[in-house]
Amino acid sequence: MQVAYSHSIPTKQLLLGYLPPDRGLWSAELAKKRSQYKQFKEEIFMNPSEITRKMFNSTNCDTGDANCARALLSRSEITHGEHPLSLGKTSVWNQFFQDTEIIDQIDRDVKRTHPDMHFFSGDSQFAKSNQEALKNILIIFAKLNPGVQYVQGMNEILAPLFYVLKNDPDEENAASAEADAFFCFVELLSGFRDNFVQQLDNSVVGIRSTITRLSQLLREHDEELWRHLEVTSKVNPQFYAFRWITLLLTQEFNFADSLHIWDTLLSDPDGPQETLLRVCCAMLVLVRKRLLAGDFTSNLKLLQNYPTTNISHLLYVANKFRVQSV
Repeated sequence: MQVAYSHSIPTKQLLLGYLPPDRGLWSAELAKKRSQYKQFKEEIFMNPSEITRKMFNSTNCDTGDANCARALLSRSEITHGEHPLSLGKTSVWNQFFQDTEIIDQIDRDVKRTHPDMHFFSGDSQFAKSNQEALKNILIIFAKLNPGVQYVQGMNEILAPLFYVLKNDPDEENAASAEADAFFCFVELLSGFRDNFVQQLDNSVVGIRSTITRLSQLLREHDEELWRHLEVTSKVNPQFYAFRWITLLLTQEFNFADSLHIWDTLLSDPDGPQETLLRVCCAMLVLVRKRLLAGDFTSNLKLLQNYPTTNISHLLYVANKFRVQSV
């Protein structure tokens, strides 16, 4: 399955803030970022035994002593914090085992990413290398962002970015898709980060607050529909909007349509969060007749399995909401 996308790849990187506006700076910026990502990989995927060895070498070895540089710690020289059975919070081994749990979850999720696309799924070396790239990016992100770590569904947000960058017609850029996708992923998630932090769920910036804003937007533009959904049929917007918002609609539409929607999210001057809420509101309005005729069960089923729709018309309706709000 080959998917078309409308914006050029540099445009997407510009919109995400990965590339600076000055085109003359692109080559230097890309080289710097790609080198930085390589360093992240080397440090983060280092085995604890290697970390311990390096710690020993850096504190005990003379830089000119080749034999010392190859030395291994004897059992008596291994501190408690560096022992594989240590449960101390600062133990590199304890952290390694905690990371293994996250890595296992990432591995399971990556293997489930778009099973209908040969790009992501299957036994081909190409698909496996793409899965490996997704895993690397998500592991590195989790390690560098301990306050967020990895949350299920992040693989679905990363997939479109990596797909687009890997399909860059420039072979050099395509070869560096993993590094570029990592930084684009960081930039994109920076605008939605609070939706993934469980401790912020009930705060003014958390996911529940965002869902409340969607409810208010619907009430502003179609109070009859809002009242039927939330008062009459008692469909709590969290039952459907949580997935819509956290996964940026990647699960509600096919891959090509998701890319079409993302083009609008990333290019809208109001920012992706506000644009996403307008698109979600438009999704409700487009099926208002069915919702007004439905009860709790039928409406929830409809919204959790959103029907195929004309994406251009959906985006047109969403844009009208912005005009009406001005």
